[in-house]
Amino acid sequence: MDTKQLPGKTVIYQYNTLEDIRARKAQLLEEIRQDNNQTGELWNSLFLPVRNASKGETMTSLVSYGINAIDAFLLIRKLTRRYSGLFSSKKGGKKRRR
Repeated sequence: MDTKQLPGKTVIYQYNTLEDIRARKAQLLEEIRQDNNQTGELWNSLFLPVRNASKGETMTSLVSYGINAIDAFLLIRKLTRRYSGLFSSKKGGKKRRR
């Protein structure tokens, strides 16, 4: 098996026999398996099991989620009131409240 290096990291393989093709196929299969193992390890480390939180941490997260939900609701309400004239079917639309 002969190889040629082109500019830009491109490698061209020239196969002369079936044994060259089989050897390259085995080499590629091994590279694919190593990549799959590495990807699997990274994926598993990404999704580590969540540790048990104490009561204080649980309450803190509940309060935080509640505040975020209220904030999102108020933002949506403000935006719909401010820009409702853009979506009304009347030509003049409502006058904007300030």
